[in-house]
Amino acid sequence: MSPQTSGAAETREFQAETRQLLDLMIHSIYSNPDTFLREVISNSSDALDKVRLAAIQDSSLGVDTSDLHIELIPDEQARILTIRDNGIGMSRDEVVDLIGTLAKSGTGQMREALAAARAAQEAGEASEQVTADLIGQFGIGFYSTFMVADEVTLVTRKAGETTGTRWTSGGEGTYTIEEAPDAPQGTSVVLRLKPAGGDAALPDYAAESTLRRVVRTYSDFISWPIRMEVQRPAPEPTGDDDEGNDPAAESALTETVTLNSQKALWTRPRSEVTDEEYAEFYRHVSHAWDEPLETITLKAEGTFEYQALLFLPTQVPFDLFSPDAKRGVQLYVRRVFIMDDCEELVPPFLRFVKGIVDAQDLSLNVSREILQQDRQVRAIRKRLVKRVLQTIEQLRTERPEEFRSFWKNFGAVLKEGLISDVDAREQLLAVSTFASTRPRPEESDGVTEVPEGSEGTEGTGGEDEAGTTIAEYVSRMVEGQEEIYYLTGTSRAAVENSPHLEAFRARGVEVLVLTDPVDEVWVDAVGEVDGRRLRSVAKGDVDLSGIGAEGQDTTGEADSAEFAGLLGWLGEELADEVKQVRLSHRLTESAACMVGDEFDMTPQLEAMYRASGMELPTSKRILELNPSHPLVERLRTQHAEDPSAPGLAQSARLLSGAAVLAEGGTLSDPAAFARLLVDRI
Repeated sequence: MSPQTSGAAETREFQAETRQLLDLMIHSIYSNPDTFLREVISNSSDALDKVRLAAIQDSSLGVDTSDLHIELIPDEQARILTIRDNGIGMSRDEVVDLIGTLAKSGTGQMREALAAARAAQEAGEASEQVTADLIGQFGIGFYSTFMVADEVTLVTRKAGETTGTRWTSGGEGTYTIEEAPDAPQGTSVVLRLKPAGGDAALPDYAAESTLRRVVRTYSDFISWPIRMEVQRPAPEPTGDDDEGNDPAAESALTETVTLNSQKALWTRPRSEVTDEEYAEFYRHVSHAWDEPLETITLKAEGTFEYQALLFLPTQVPFDLFSPDAKRGVQLYVRRVFIMDDCEELVPPFLRFVKGIVDAQDLSLNVSREILQQDRQVRAIRKRLVKRVLQTIEQLRTERPEEFRSFWKNFGAVLKEGLISDVDAREQLLAVSTFASTRPRPEESDGVTEVPEGSEGTEGTGGEDEAGTTIAEYVSRMVEGQEEIYYLTGTSRAAVENSPHLEAFRARGVEVLVLTDPVDEVWVDAVGEVDGRRLRSVAKGDVDLSGIGAEGQDTTGEADSAEFAGLLGWLGEELADEVKQVRLSHRLTESAACMVGDEFDMTPQLEAMYRASGMELPTSKRILELNPSHPLVERLRTQHAEDPSAPGLAQSARLLSGAAVLAEGGTLSDPAAFARLLVDRI
């Protein structure tokens, strides 16, 4: 829609997702509306950090940073609350981009989440938590002001500019935007408050006591002063020389008070900080609404002096796998904010870690280019990685239930470090857990006992098992086993039903079940662990003789001789589809399976590369046959009797197609296979 212009003012429509969110907020009941003030104060704090840094980097900006602060201005009679700062401010374009629309990344997820919230609301469920999660996940805390206000006005002027911008909306689908020539530097958020009490039981956010309580609860740690003018009773008159005094004027005095302590949490001993204070600081730096799973404090003295306060989140950020997502921690130098997302301090595989690092010896003018080359920054990064992984390992050993949830959320990201960070690989392998074919304790003889009233889980181990580390796997290796066996796939069910596992199950050999896309890459990058090779059970010619329980091999010299004619004929008949046909050592039940050469890509890895736009040549695989299977034996007999018998070629193609489907692969011509199958029934 084109803006409707009235004089210098423009009326614009919100983005569709924004309108839905505002409608959900305004017409829902919230259990904790206090959080709107935390969000606005947090934004003001960021603006003050940025203007101080801008003034350091550009002395010509002409910004006075001698009294940077946040101010609350309540007007109880008019029901108006103003939150004002003298920070960096915003330009007109920034107002439209940051306030009038939602960020483009995650917009699709936003729509889905909104639909879920709307359904919860219509069903009469508690939708306030859904909406709160949206606010935190999608970085739209400013919109929380509509929980408590009938109208919101934002007046802002960016540092270095001469003209400000006024933005106003009642949250009903449109907003107006116009010039504000007299706007001071910084940003003011003016709220025309809804009535206190009512159906939503709103506190009185124009009352001094309410504002004091909210600031003390949620924003006490903010490093900038949060000020408010309050009324104080005048001193009692002494009786001397009070002739001519105005009793009304002397009945009250105005005093400016600072509502927060301004104590930086990372400089305080951990014993002096409550869990609630840490939780609020985590929400401040991460712009999230969940509780931190773990708080990590670190103080280094000596050659390099720095302090760090880091957090492991409970919930997954919506943009965890988005290539455009910002990552890193906040960097301070001697308590001066330097940058918001310092990627140089946290590697990509720890991008979910939030917090701050306060270094003592870096320059206040440090740039990202300098940080990339700085020896001290590299040393800090290495120490942070080590400490975070130590914390995760402690979580795994001491709080297994919480670790299980953490690994489900962030395990795939952590495993990226097995590829990219050789120095941290040993620590990462120590904390990484994997599903495996090892039965759970309640399983016996292939039968799983499911407790009454609970649902069964698909596969051998169940999706809710704790998983196993590489070290634990090695400790259980059977007699004669020297290698660590694994199988990758798109899902646990697909892997555990794969024919590649048959001989391993028969001999009691445990196999790691790897289903994350990153698993396709890190196993090749790592290669071996403590001298033990990582070996795919779907590649190469697996020979389990002498390993595990006594069993009968499915092939021998006699078999090879008996099947030589069939194998040669199949190799020619299926030359367009497979590179070789041979007898299998890994099948005990299925008739056939597809395997790769030792250094071939898996079908899943090929699919990943093609999905990313990479052109790959078509690779052929190896067809393995189980000589003890009745179908294969019948095929051998028919070929020996009459190699040109009608239907023999069709049987060969059915066998090959079935092998592809058994491992969860994709047929090159599914329609042709379906017709062939119907014709043969």
